[in-house]
Amino acid sequence: MSERWVVVVPVKVANEGKTRLAGVLDDRVRVALVRAMALDTVAAAAAAALVGRVLVVTADPELRAAAGRSFGLVDEPGPASLVGAVTAGFAAARAAVPGASVAALLGDVPTLRPADLDDALGLASLVPLGFVPDEEGTGTTLLTARAGAQPAVRFGPGSAAAHAAAGHVALSVGDESSLRRDVDLPADLDALAARGPGPRTAALLARLHG
Repeated sequence: MSERWVVVVPVKVANEGKTRLAGVLDDRVRVALVRAMALDTVAAAAAAALVGRVLVVTADPELRAAAGRSFGLVDEPGPASLVGAVTAGFAAARAAVPGASVAALLGDVPTLRPADLDDALGLASLVPLGFVPDEEGTGTTLLTARAGAQPAVRFGPGSAAAHAAAGHVALSVGDESSLRRDVDLPADLDALAARGPGPRTAALLARLHG
């Protein structure tokens, strides 16, 4: 049987998320978009065949209420940081499932297809440490560590190069993989509707366009 993974999804408190979209979205819409994208990402991850458990790391009260009905929750350590959230999530994953293979999936991949995550995790099962770069090739959307391997968490500017330098292998997912399509900039937002986002994000975009 194929190896199953524990996937950790870190999500900022929504009013602090996606600040680079503040120039094109008012705060209310931006906060709603952060939550919608996160819940769509989490749902897609949970639907992947190679995912055995999903843990959401967040201090956002609405996300905790929504995600906690279906997924595990991990308290976000303070002071808030992506590296701290991922590290806490990995520790919680291995405490809950000793010896688990673990992956951190960022919560802003609302067009994620479960099959694309399965493809990446299948590749990750062949190496101790792996990562998937974003569409631009500079950031990281997925960070993986097989059972017994200690991940080097290097999220931040230039994280793809930092993860590679720390020993993570770039997983050869295709350029067309939905796993590479995170949403950070207004240009990403422009392309989002055409790429088929999950139902919460799609409904929000439809209301905006309406």
